[in-house]
Amino acid sequence: MNEELMTRYKAPDIVNVIKILRLEWLGNVVRMNETRSVKIFEGKLEGRRGRGRPRLRWINDVEDDLRKLGVKRWRTKALEGEEWASIIKEAKAKLKGA
Repeated sequence: MNEELMTRYKAPDIVNVIKILRLEWLGNVVRMNETRSVKIFEGKLEGRRGRGRPRLRWINDVEDDLRKLGVKRWRTKALEGEEWASIIKEAKAKLKGA
């Protein structure tokens, strides 16, 4: 049913759209000034960790997406706006075909 609706209405896959938007936002966060920094990389919790598998953080999902796209050294690439834009463009092309 869902596949038929997607082909009929040519709607983009929302999961791929979210992945691309997360990558775009990650580039913006990395390039922010020190005074405007968002605290997604610096989370430290105190106390004992609960039982079971640790919860995934937002950055874990983004790094997994980048690994699947074959992007290495993403932090240095995100600092350069043009190089990051080419990575986003490549990600859009790959995810549209998925």
